[in-house]
Amino acid sequence: MLLDHLHRLNAARDARRATVTITELDTGAARLFLEGEAFDPAVAPLVEPALRTGKSGIAEIGGRVVFVNVYLPPPRIVAIGAVHISQALAGMAEIAGFDLTIIDPRSAFATPERFGGTKLLAEWPEDALTRAPLDAYTALVAVTHDPKIDDFPLMKALEAGCFYVGALGSRKTHSGRVERLTKLGVDEAGIARIHAPIGLDIRASSPAEIAVAILADIIQALRSRDVTAGGRGAE
Repeated sequence: MLLDHLHRLNAARDARRATVTITELDTGAARLFLEGEAFDPAVAPLVEPALRTGKSGIAEIGGRVVFVNVYLPPPRIVAIGAVHISQALAGMAEIAGFDLTIIDPRSAFATPERFGGTKLLAEWPEDALTRAPLDAYTALVAVTHDPKIDDFPLMKALEAGCFYVGALGSRKTHSGRVERLTKLGVDEAGIARIHAPIGLDIRASSPAEIAVAILADIIQALRSRDVTAGGRGAE
């Protein structure tokens, strides 16, 4: 590996940015591409799927056999609300390969007894997200039903370009949320990015079923996100 590539890969890893290298197997010539940067359209059929799926492998381009190697940051889920849905999501997220953090200032809900080994922060999102900022490889799930707790992280998730931003509540509830966020300066494009009602529409009724719907929606957003120049990691 070229020393320059190694430096760029390390910098991308520290910044939680995805990268792809394409190496010609007969010559050893290599090129490196960062998610969100412009790259040669000729390599798009190899680079874009690799960035979305995280799968490396041998391919062919321009009559040459190449190895496509992709480096993706570990995707994270930040759940705002230590509620029953979050309890169900905790086990599912780990199985699906997501790091999960639950934030809730209500100490009666945010207890180790209810969440086992899941990372749990019993504090206000304003404080927690200052120490651990959101980024393009984070999904933000707001499920408290309390504007005082949910609205700030929703706004920060949109600013950070989180690949998924979802909020629990009916369409009526979301209408009020839109009003509040608009007053806080969120534009129409940002509002349109919020998945509300949250999760895929599978007619979920129990907390566990809602957690399934949320996780499926997150996975779909991760695997279909915009990885091209101008994209912010959002779908």
